[in-house]
Amino acid sequence: MGTHLRQQKRGHGSPAYQAPSHRFSGKTDYSNLVTYKRAEVIDLLDDVSRHPLMAKVMTDDNKNFDIIAAEGRGIGDIIGICDNNLAVGNIEKLKNLPDGTPIFNIERNPNDGGKICRSAGSSAIVVSRNEESNTVTIILRSKKELVLSGNCLATIGIANGGGRTEKPFVKAGTKHYAMHAKNRYWPKVTGTSMSAYDHPHGGRSLGKSNTVKRSTPPGRKVGSVAAKRTGRRKGND
Repeated sequence: MGTHLRQQKRGHGSPAYQAPSHRFSGKTDYSNLVTYKRAEVIDLLDDVSRHPLMAKVMTDDNKNFDIIAAEGRGIGDIIGICDNNLAVGNIEKLKNLPDGTPIFNIERNPNDGGKICRSAGSSAIVVSRNEESNTVTIILRSKKELVLSGNCLATIGIANGGGRTEKPFVKAGTKHYAMHAKNRYWPKVTGTSMSAYDHPHGGRSLGKSNTVKRSTPPGRKVGSVAAKRTGRRKGND
């Protein structure tokens, strides 16, 4: 009898396929900061669940919160919160930002904590404002425009960690540790590279059709499942 397929092992839910959430820094949003006017950056955290560094900020009453750090800010800097100060790293409502301001960690709806431009090196640009409807138009790097409420919060500047993908891994061992930090399954071996004992597509022989029935048992249900057609399209179909 052959071994279980990759999707069967993943469905079993072993620790190899579970995210190590006990090592994550936790929730990062604006919900607990809007009641304050300023906070001080006391540390920069390298969270395994995110690519940009996290800034641990402390308020005047000694409460600590984690936010995504802006490029160029460091330990000891003061973060302004809705104080109409347009310094890099400050948190401000969209309606108070002039056109051309770069922003990141943008709320899609007021008080949702930030949903847009949260990855390393990401940002958007404020394009225009409509004071009658209290809306602000921003443009993403993909050239897509979004119309958001003027009461949505955002951080001024660019998320740190830009250019992360430009540095190559060079060695397989370096890639292994990067994937191991998030419990990502790596390397992913193709079925044709396995033996016939491990995968239906394995073995040196020419094999058989890649199309399987809907009622195929789990150990062989791999490939084109209940495909209506296979191969490249021809003509104007």
